[in-house]
Amino acid sequence: MAHLNLRRPQNVSGDFYVDTSCIDCDTCRWMVPDVFTEVDEQSVVYHQPLNEVQRLAALQALLACPTSSIGTVEKPQDVKVAQLSFPIPVEDNVYHCGYHSENSYGAASYFIERPEGNILVDSPRFTPPLVKRLEQMGGVRYMYLTHRDDVADHQKFAEHFQCQRILHEDDITSGTRNVEIPLSGTEPFEFAPDILILAVPGHTKGHTVLLYKNKFLFSGDHLAWSDSLKQLIAFRDYCWYSWPEQIKSMGELVHYTFEWVLPGHGRRYHADVETMKKQMDKCVEWIESVGR
Repeated sequence: MAHLNLRRPQNVSGDFYVDTSCIDCDTCRWMVPDVFTEVDEQSVVYHQPLNEVQRLAALQALLACPTSSIGTVEKPQDVKVAQLSFPIPVEDNVYHCGYHSENSYGAASYFIERPEGNILVDSPRFTPPLVKRLEQMGGVRYMYLTHRDDVADHQKFAEHFQCQRILHEDDITSGTRNVEIPLSGTEPFEFAPDILILAVPGHTKGHTVLLYKNKFLFSGDHLAWSDSLKQLIAFRDYCWYSWPEQIKSMGELVHYTFEWVLPGHGRRYHADVETMKKQMDKCVEWIESVGR
């Protein structure tokens, strides 16, 4: 939990604050940009919530923070309301799980509610309030892991929900050696009529992305929006396998249709199909120039 005696001096006065344990993962800043910002490579509160909507969002960020670096001066009596708000709707039957894990450096996890069986995309923290909410929504049948970095509490979720984990064999480690559905090769894998898993080696050798309903792209650490550059990007400084392969993978992804980019790290992006295609073309041009 956050400690008031470690409160960063850059926070504005008021109830909410960020302490010095912040790891600069950006979670609170993209969740509640009206309240949190970055100062000296850590988050701070630059504006206290003005109304109940902003207060709920700030409490959601407090719960989502992977290092519990966000605190309140007064004990929040409405925190249970925030707990019950997870997972947070994104659009249609897709939700943001919150409760980011420090083991995944604060990566986001998502939940797809489907009659054929719900899917957990990457791993949030295994925490009782979230687990209870997922139980109420029908549990987890499959746990899709984009790559080796963001697996966090996958074992606990697998044991609790008896779900089947999906991960490419090139990203399986000693900690994930018991995954139930290992993927192989680089060809697109039709997991269901509305779900396509695409191999995108680059960030890691076995990185894949999940395309749902030709609308939602769960992109892991392959693709994200950059607020500073105002475009879709890949992470050149965090490419652990091969930047040339990353460029190639991004070029293949251009041929698919989607409206949402939902990454593990980095910012989300939502646009109509035509705008998204233009952004993807721009991303490919940019990633090729960075590779020179």
